[in-house]
Amino acid sequence: MRRPVNRRARAWSWPLVIGLAFTLTWSSPAGADTSRAGIGDALDTVLADPLLKGGAAGVVVADADSGAVLYQHRPDDRLMPASNTKLFTSAAAMGLLGPGHRFRTDVLTDGARRGHTLRGDLYLRGTGDPTLLAADYDRLAKGVADAGITKVSGRLIADDTRFDAQRVGRSWAADDESSYYAAQISALTLAPDTDYDAGSVIVEVTPGAATGDRPKVTVTPPNAYVRIDNRATTGSGGLTLERRHGSNTITVSGALPAGAATAKEWVSVWEPTGYATSVFADALERHGVRVAGPTRLGRAAPADARTLASHRSMPLKDLLIPFMKLSNNIHAEALTKAIGYATAGRGTWDAGLAAIADWLKKQGVDSGAVRQVDGSGLSRMDNIAAGRLTELLLSVRDEPWYADWYASLPVACAPDRFVGGTLRTRMCSTPAAGNARGKTGSLTGASALSGYVTDADGRELVYSVVLNNYLAPSVKNLEDAIVVTLAKSGEGHAEAVRPRAVRGAAAAVADAGRECSWVKPHHC
Repeated sequence: MRRPVNRRARAWSWPLVIGLAFTLTWSSPAGADTSRAGIGDALDTVLADPLLKGGAAGVVVADADSGAVLYQHRPDDRLMPASNTKLFTSAAAMGLLGPGHRFRTDVLTDGARRGHTLRGDLYLRGTGDPTLLAADYDRLAKGVADAGITKVSGRLIADDTRFDAQRVGRSWAADDESSYYAAQISALTLAPDTDYDAGSVIVEVTPGAATGDRPKVTVTPPNAYVRIDNRATTGSGGLTLERRHGSNTITVSGALPAGAATAKEWVSVWEPTGYATSVFADALERHGVRVAGPTRLGRAAPADARTLASHRSMPLKDLLIPFMKLSNNIHAEALTKAIGYATAGRGTWDAGLAAIADWLKKQGVDSGAVRQVDGSGLSRMDNIAAGRLTELLLSVRDEPWYADWYASLPVACAPDRFVGGTLRTRMCSTPAAGNARGKTGSLTGASALSGYVTDADGRELVYSVVLNNYLAPSVKNLEDAIVVTLAKSGEGHAEAVRPRAVRGAAAAVADAGRECSWVKPHHC
């Protein structure tokens, strides 16, 4: 798959709606708060935008305290939720693993010490931590050296058996294989940055001093597992990076102009277990620990192996911030498999998803009306209705960990990436700015936004908007219009906000089939 290194956001402009292109009807649902019936007319006006002609929309708005439904449009239609699936996964992880859950990575051995020599094998065992950095593996290697070991007579064995060997989610797109946001899932992996994009490397290309010079290519973290085939030149034209299926050779070709800024691209690796183990092996060597035997992958450490060094991740309540703010797919899948192991002793998607469905049912979510096949929503087979998302948003408000979970949701127009997240450039200069929280979702032809917003009377509302099968590059402006309409509304009054007035730069990312945070350098 070939991808341009630098992707640019384009601003899209759409005509104002003068009349209704088609009719969407609304009536007060059972149990509705009819004092706010004006919301129905206002939201119907937004949903009548020509951008949605021929498409599908599911929208539900409810009072957060009472649960009373204020508006619903096709609440039970199952649609592709994209990354709104992470609402289910993250909440279930908090409920089943607990906010204090930490991933653990250990270095173990079943060998005997003879002076500075360890006679036996060295095991690197992971439990799915997607936040491990090269520096963490370096500290683990230092721990081995600090134990007085300078030689291992046996092998370095990578124990990734906490999870199964299925590396990618069901029906993930083949042309996403080299994209970091679709990286392979392993119980032993490595992130190149503090966005914790596990299973990927960062490739940087710096042009030469003069036309015709070979550009300089570097990889973060430095490692021997990924090979660079530099065929690029300094000059005019575009630059492409390609990692072929089943290979860890990244081919850099094309041209980058002299004087241009360094280009950066995040690329997934093939087989993250080998990647992490290679970086750890290099760290052992730097710390003066020589392993005589070969490296082996995918074998379990003996039950009686003793620990030489250990690393524990941040607690789940803190991991939720990069996970949800930046819509990190790898975190979602690692947590899904971790749930499977914790509840059924099997680190598989099937076990994890079954546990999530059971937990949702106990929360009052009709999980029998849901199809969830991964943790992140990257699969186009995921089908969730707006009504089910609303049921979750209402039910979790009574959980003891709700404050931490709520804090992980992106905040409209909050400029810090780890506060505003995927909403940080949206709904600015509106009553929703700094007010609305929500989880975004984006796939080609599928967009969603679900969360919480406070209206003009100080009343908290729950909302879920799931839009599918549209042909426009983006419908984020319609989602924003719905949420801003809710923020402006109050008892006895609600006025539709025209979509064009609330667009943000991230809502108009040209490649609208992906979350804005997946387009790097960061668009949100």
